[in-house]
Amino acid sequence: MSTRWIRGLVIASVVLNVFLAGAFVGGAVWLRNAKAGAGVSLESAGRQLPNQDRKAFRQALRRVRVESRQIILDGQQARQEAADLLQQPVVDKAALSAALERARNADVTVRTRLEQAIADFAANTSPENRSVLAQALLRHMERRAAVAPKKSP
Repeated sequence: MSTRWIRGLVIASVVLNVFLAGAFVGGAVWLRNAKAGAGVSLESAGRQLPNQDRKAFRQALRRVRVESRQIILDGQQARQEAADLLQQPVVDKAALSAALERARNADVTVRTRLEQAIADFAANTSPENRSVLAQALLRHMERRAAVAPKKSP
């Protein structure tokens, strides 16, 4: 083996090790952040329900998402239009406002449907399951209160 070949092998090894270390650290940070955000919304509270109830809860939410697919796609398209308008040399304020309003309306419609599905589930479940949902809602409120409002620049 020549020294040039060995040097190339050592450099490749160092690059690979740096890449793997970065991937490991990035994965650890991602997992930590995912765990920190777990269980803070009514939707995520479904993970803490008993197995059979969890399945029914997820099916209800999935059904809403499937039924709302076109509304979700319309909201995404409106956001894309808004982004495109923002990149124009001259901003068409009326068109931008209309696109943002369509996106907001789509979001509100889907959220309303999801919340109604959760309310329907809660009305037909046990007091223990409602307690799980209530605790998730309280944790969500506490977390939002703990985050200080950002100051505008």
